[in-house]
Amino acid sequence: MHISSKVKVYLALNPTDMRKSINGLSILVEDQLDLNPFSGHLFAFVNRARTIVKVLYYDRNGFALWMKRLEKHNFKWPCSESEVMEIGQRELSWLLEGLEVRQKYAHERLEYSAIF
Repeated sequence: MHISSKVKVYLALNPTDMRKSINGLSILVEDQLDLNPFSGHLFAFVNRARTIVKVLYYDRNGFALWMKRLEKHNFKWPCSESEVMEIGQRELSWLLEGLEVRQKYAHERLEYSAIF
């Protein structure tokens, strides 16, 4: 799977019932997160125990679902009062490796609109 740098990653911050598959998760994206499941962006969900992550995305002509289950430990899923958090692909990799989404010593992304 090749992911364009334009693809966004959205975390559903509240725990999700992991019995849900593509149809159930795509409905959650549209109804609860108020986002377009056909956008091609990645939508990540975690269970209550924070041991399972599912990532849903639409790829040209159909949905794909990726899952990771930890045999030991938990994902360091962020907490917030909002229902969804947008992160970068780098932060998703950190999360899947067991790190915090906001690394204390990581360089922040810089974006410029013009070159002088």
